Amino acid sequence: MAQGSSQHPWPHRVAVIVDEGTNPFEVGVATELFGLPRPELGLPGPLYEVVLCTPTREVRMNHGFFTMTGTAGLDAVDGADTLVVPGRPDNVVPRSAAVLDAVRRTHARGARVLSFCTGSFALAEAGVLDGLRATTHWMWAEAFRELHPRVRLEPDVLFVDEGRILTAAGSAAALDLGLYLVRQDHGAEIANAVSRRLVFAAHRDGGQRQFVERPVPEVPDESLGPVIAWAQERLGEPLTVADLAARAAVSSATLHRRFRTQLGTTPLAWLTGERVALACRLIERGEERLDVVAARSGLGSAANLRARLQRETGLSPSAYRRRFGPRAGEPLVS
Repeated sequence: MAQGSSQHPWPHRVAVIVDEGTNPFEVGVATELFGLPRPELGLPGPLYEVVLCTPTREVRMNHGFFTMTGTAGLDAVDGADTLVVPGRPDNVVPRSAAVLDAVRRTHARGARVLSFCTGSFALAEAGVLDGLRATTHWMWAEAFRELHPRVRLEPDVLFVDEGRILTAAGSAAALDLGLYLVRQDHGAEIANAVSRRLVFAAHRDGGQRQFVERPVPEVPDESLGPVIAWAQERLGEPLTVADLAARAAVSSATLHRRFRTQLGTTPLAWLTGERVALACRLIERGEERLDVVAARSGLGSAANLRARLQRETGLSPSAYRRRFGPRAGEPLVS
């Protein structure tokens, strides 16, 4: 497996602020995504280094489940490339001045700052979200709007990327945002390997809805699993939404409704996202010819590949290869 070349220092340093009442799940997400060694990748070292930071020597977690000790102080955030602020349930209670100062100075020196779930309240309270788009858990959307009217809240998405500041919605969306960042830092191939170890979807676009009406299908034959698995094996073929619907033995309208209900996206958006992810993996593995990448991923033409890759990753194919490919600095061949 080719090692992606991150734009950040190797390994990337991640600090996680654990405040009084923090939800343990989001702390676990941060340590699982960024803190675990991954020898199965065959890399020369860890992708990230993680440090947990607390404002006091002992911090009680949400509902007093346990007390965290043995952590670093908040001064540890000053050496981080990325700062993670998990959520806590008492969002209307102001954060401590020390926590807010840690967020502000991390942002001021140009490091990446992200929140999981209602950690967005802390970022907004620190003033770093003013004028920017952000999201938070849907149950807290109205409270967030009332407390922080200067923030452009988008309550119906999984996560929002505003460059150096990123916010995730509910706790599970923290996994989506984390995998998105692994993909941004180290490429699709490594992100897929991490997602496989997590047994979690490799790529869900941040624009997908965070709340779906029916997370578990009412009847087994409405599951999208079989048609998704079938399509993933045929991405290079000229598949259409009508083909997916025929495979699922339903109308296109019914398939659209099931994708919206179960995945929070449309069949076409899902299919396009899977094809772009496959194109990224092909480039990372060393395929140099754009027309071959486009054909094998089902994107059709080199022009469409360029447009889709730019939209999904913010990079041209050449820039993507320079950053994540096996050989840096060589131009792609059309």
